[in-house]
Amino acid sequence: MTHSEYLLTLNVPPSLEEAVVDSLLTLEAEHGFSSLPVNAHHHENQGLSLAEQVSGRQKRIRFQMYVDAQGLAELLTLLKAEFSGAGIQYWVLPVIEKGVI
Repeated sequence: MTHSEYLLTLNVPPSLEEAVVDSLLTLEAEHGFSSLPVNAHHHENQGLSLAEQVSGRQKRIRFQMYVDAQGLAELLTLLKAEFSGAGIQYWVLPVIEKGVI
């Protein structure tokens, strides 16, 4: 089974929220995107504040958007160039079905 669309998820440090919003508004205008605050839980303490180490969670902003295969490659290339070394985690999942109810 081949997929024509994908769901891209980004977990972004809160300090980069506005910069990522600006980039996504420019880059991903066709489908739009969603954002929401999340708590990231990870076994590595690197880059965590003392409070985050104690609480076991790190605040992040999650962005999700649908993109086609070509758009995905272009979007990731641009985000990697613009935010290299920023600590943004991402993952990609195939979209099996979507619609409006």
